[in-house]
Amino acid sequence: MTAAIRTIMENDERPKLGPHQKALKINLDPLFYGTFAEIGAGQEVARWFFRVGGASGTIAKTISAYDMTISDAIYGRCERYVSRERLRTMLDYEFGLLLERLRKVRGDKTKFFVFANTVAAQSFTRRIDCNGWMGIRFQPQPDAEPSEIIIHVRMWDKENLQQQEALGMLGVNLIYGAYEYHSSPVQLIFSLMDDLSTERVEVDMIKFSGPGFQGVDNRLMSLRLVEKGLTNAAMFTADGEVVQAAEVLYKKAILVERGSFRPVTKVTIDMLESAEAQFVQEPKVKGEEVVVLMEMTLKNLTSGGGINHQDFLDRVDILGALGKTVLISNYAEFHRLAAFLFRYTKKMVGLVMGVPTLQDIFDEKYYADLEGGILESFGRLFKNDLKFYVYPLKEPKTGALITAGNLCVAPHLQHLYAYLLENHFFQGVRDIKEEYLSIFSRDALAKIQNGDPSWEEMLPPQVARLIKERKLLGYRSEAGLATGK
Repeated sequence: MTAAIRTIMENDERPKLGPHQKALKINLDPLFYGTFAEIGAGQEVARWFFRVGGASGTIAKTISAYDMTISDAIYGRCERYVSRERLRTMLDYEFGLLLERLRKVRGDKTKFFVFANTVAAQSFTRRIDCNGWMGIRFQPQPDAEPSEIIIHVRMWDKENLQQQEALGMLGVNLIYGAYEYHSSPVQLIFSLMDDLSTERVEVDMIKFSGPGFQGVDNRLMSLRLVEKGLTNAAMFTADGEVVQAAEVLYKKAILVERGSFRPVTKVTIDMLESAEAQFVQEPKVKGEEVVVLMEMTLKNLTSGGGINHQDFLDRVDILGALGKTVLISNYAEFHRLAAFLFRYTKKMVGLVMGVPTLQDIFDEKYYADLEGGILESFGRLFKNDLKFYVYPLKEPKTGALITAGNLCVAPHLQHLYAYLLENHFFQGVRDIKEEYLSIFSRDALAKIQNGDPSWEEMLPPQVARLIKERKLLGYRSEAGLATGK
């Protein structure tokens, strides 16, 4: 990554415009012209463009297909109306119709676009999960192939009218971002929260696609959402497809291994596989579909005062090669991670960890911000169906094996620990490969970067092969070390 690109990515030096200014600037540009299709929460985005004046220069059509029968008649049937599937159908249909009707008349002098959203805002009769999908398909130049940006948003305002207002501003920000910042996706991400706050809206998924975004890695954009505070968690699958959490986790049993994965070692895989073998035998999990997540927190990704984005991509390339779905989060505390997961499922959740992590969980300094301290944290953790699967540690100096069953905690916490252990909130991981216990990722990484070939014995063969082929994580061969390359 060049210094110039890094500067653009790190700094947000845009002129800050409000939704009125943004909508008016677009209205006064005769080239940008298109359709607004909005389902749920009113015509709040289109309303901004009507309100500021000059809308005839921008709006070809607005449509609000609230009734499900009408919506199905226009866009076809779908299982869920507030979904990526419905949004994509709306964009496909309306963009095709726009070109069919107007391309011959003004295609050589118009940058066509379609903005669409499908939203479940606060109901007057019942409390619901207030969220929605929003997207824009647009031509960066007349007659160009279109590109697309879609986002998923969660709305936190308590009243319907406030949610409509926030949705309108977010929609204007997205349209203006496509109009003004399509050549700088990170600046576009910055701009989504103009005049908004995360107390009102959370953008937990963004996907750039089309010829205008060929160089954009959506996994890195997911990290940016978390890094810049637009959301606390983002997710993508092994093939790099960004997903919204509900698409993967909804009503599923979930097993999560947290780590830095720098690199994935034989211990990493043995820990997960051994824990999964126990998890699937739990009475409440048998017969259920299990989702396995590899989670990295911002703390896991931060070194030297910042996040190295190439290092991040190296790690997720490795996890992707292993077929793993990745969760990036800002949940340093496990009770916050648990609350996030139980937002989407009532099934059992398992957290896989080593003994050192369990030791940290019983360190009270991490709970200074909670009125109830460590007891409040555990109360939040275990109020739902959650269990820790704890992988043992071989103490390097003595060779002693430390497990969940013999771990020593502070004297005044011993009764709490015993209670949690006896009631099976913690469970030691069984049937492990003891020969792997001497492997530590920090040692493997040092050997990778120092040209010591013995690191290959510490990693799964497919991981070692990938690191060598792509020169990941600062890999240096013996020959490279000798020549200084």
